[in-house]
Amino acid sequence: MEEVYKKLEELNIPYKKYDHPAVYTTKEAERYTKDIEGVDTKNLFLKGKKGRRYHLVILPAEEKADLEKLAEELNEKKLSFASSEKLMRYLGLEAGSVSPFGLVNDKHSEVGALVHEDLVKAEEVGFHPNKNTATVVISGEDFEAFLKHTGNKISYFS
Repeated sequence: MEEVYKKLEELNIPYKKYDHPAVYTTKEAERYTKDIEGVDTKNLFLKGKKGRRYHLVILPAEEKADLEKLAEELNEKKLSFASSEKLMRYLGLEAGSVSPFGLVNDKHSEVGALVHEDLVKAEEVGFHPNKNTATVVISGEDFEAFLKHTGNKISYFS
């Protein structure tokens, strides 16, 4: 978590931090984040059919993740959820803590990010700071600045 805060400060991105008990799903998170300003998000770590390409899909929590549509967006034949081991290897994250902030751990920019365009247009958005015991809220504009800074391939969808 500290690396996330350090990176946000380095990029001059103001943030608000909210601590809460560990949550593993967006449904669980609602109990603790319903009064927090900003768009709640869902973050999925997916792999292509042959397991050679990995993708972080970031969308509003209330959006349904249509894996077939997402596969088309990513030019993949099929997508499935990547293993916990691959999540740790590529993003340094544990299951339940998937976040775009995990891209700070992807030193070789191997994971592509597919971002719902509403998130970068939002006034504020919230993510785990690489640990599911807190939520960090930043502006949509700053979220996009963070993404561009990572060096990962970033794509957008609606």
